[in-house]
Amino acid sequence: MRKYQRMHLIFIRQYLKQIMEYKVDFVVGVLGIFLTQSLNLLFLNVLFQHIPSLDGWSFQHVTFIYGFSLIPKGIDHLFFDNLWALGQRLVRKGEFDKYLTRPISPLFHILVETFQIDALGELLIGIILLSTTVTSLTWTLPKVFLFFICVPFSTLIYTSLKIATASIAFWSKQSGAVIYIFYMFNDFAKYPVSIYHPLLRWLISFIIPFTFTAYYPASYFLNGRNGLFTIGGLILVSLVMFALSLILWHKGLDVYESAGS
Repeated sequence: MRKYQRMHLIFIRQYLKQIMEYKVDFVVGVLGIFLTQSLNLLFLNVLFQHIPSLDGWSFQHVTFIYGFSLIPKGIDHLFFDNLWALGQRLVRKGEFDKYLTRPISPLFHILVETFQIDALGELLIGIILLSTTVTSLTWTLPKVFLFFICVPFSTLIYTSLKIATASIAFWSKQSGAVIYIFYMFNDFAKYPVSIYHPLLRWLISFIIPFTFTAYYPASYFLNGRNGLFTIGGLILVSLVMFALSLILWHKGLDVYESAGS
């Protein structure tokens, strides 16, 4: 355990040094994400100026779902975005070999090697949206407790999907496009799932389960109903996804052959 803690502290110091050296890149990255999310919210605002509700969901409700969706996404982006590098270049260029020579788990090493500090833009927007809508909800101690339970499990779904899709690179040498295709489905989780076609609803609930990262848990906090399915389902789905991603990762390691170009 101390070995992992020391390695993590080293990575943190290195990244803080990197931030200080590239302050402009840091500011531009945060502002870029902040601007992108702000434009999405502006679109929502314009939309709700012309319609009273979206399939029964008010602007405030949709804003809460949107804000909730950005918290786990931002945490995953901040801490575990280096998985993109595995799918895009580490295997293809033979750079993955270095992780096999270190005295720690290759997966753990990749996960904690870098931080994407521009993810703070997503987290900031998410916190702002939640803070502006949270007072309109009825909160109890169990609900507050469940809220903080939901965030790490929702984050686990994001990370598990990236581990699984990045692991495909062990067979194909590159899987960046696959990660991107799967990851883009997260946009559907920012809105009420009831507005989608049943086939798409099923896909993003049980195959690429991004609805459990935002819509389902957020809907419980909004209406207080179906807690067993929304919260219990989130925990179950996240653990199943994580287990499947680890199986795929280890099978990929077994077939891995050093590459390079």
